[in-house]
Amino acid sequence: MRILALLLVIVGLCLLFPGSQRAQRSTPGRSDSGMDGRSNLSSDSRGTSLFAQSTAQTLHRDFPSDDISFLLIDIPSGEVLASRWDHPEIPIAMGSLVKPFTALAYGEGHDFRYPVHICRGASTGCWRPRGHGKMDLTSAIAQSCNSYFRMLTAQMTAAEMTPFAARFGLQPPSKENSGPALAGLSNHVAADPGPDHGSDTAWLIAPLNMARAYRELIRSRYDRGVRLVLDGMAQSARQGTAADVDRALLNSVALAKTGTAPCIHARHAPGDGFTVVLFPAGHPTVLLLVRVHGVPGSQAAGIAGRMLRSIEP
Repeated sequence: MRILALLLVIVGLCLLFPGSQRAQRSTPGRSDSGMDGRSNLSSDSRGTSLFAQSTAQTLHRDFPSDDISFLLIDIPSGEVLASRWDHPEIPIAMGSLVKPFTALAYGEGHDFRYPVHICRGASTGCWRPRGHGKMDLTSAIAQSCNSYFRMLTAQMTAAEMTPFAARFGLQPPSKENSGPALAGLSNHVAADPGPDHGSDTAWLIAPLNMARAYRELIRSRYDRGVRLVLDGMAQSARQGTAADVDRALLNSVALAKTGTAPCIHARHAPGDGFTVVLFPAGHPTVLLLVRVHGVPGSQAAGIAGRMLRSIEP
């Protein structure tokens, strides 16, 4: 009996210790090295911080011109990784960067059914003199077609736009903002001085809010209407007004939107170009918003693409 009891004790110990080791290895929040979840999180935070420092150093070194303002944001966390933008919290005119949000506001009131429109160029208020021809929403975003968005917003009011502005964290349009002004355009066709922008009754939005709105847009990719907008941004980076983004990235692709707005610099220019890029296109992890003094948005796109290429792993 004593021998049997001893054997039972030995068997019990053999079963007990391996089981405990397996339980230790599979404990949630514990790594193979025995570090708990909080230690791993701290390590991730240090890694992000080091990446942000390295990225900021690269962008400031390779793109030192004061004519270039930028905000680089980590999409998963919303953290600003690098920046050079005086007072990004102050609202300014940002031209056609608002068009995706204007399109979603229109879609909400029209069961997300968007019309087809014939852009005839200057005669219908577009920046491209000879026009774009037949446009749907996706191609209108890709080409930043002013004629299409004049048609889309002809009857739109600030009250219709305000709920969508709140949803995406944008400053609400003022009561004076109506019609094409809600798409970043002049309300007077003849007043348009160039691609994408007008100067009267402009809808003013803080650059930081605009960047975060695009972050929210990609996070809402499965909402109704958003896929059409993102398809337009992919087409823009591939062959539209932001085509220089994909050209600069060489073997990578992105989502992008351009805009041009009145210059607010002390050294006055006809306009400033804006480009927002979400990269990579398939599963964006970083967002870059760029403003370049004295050029249209299509030229700002090339600089944005080169900036992203300089920090691409």
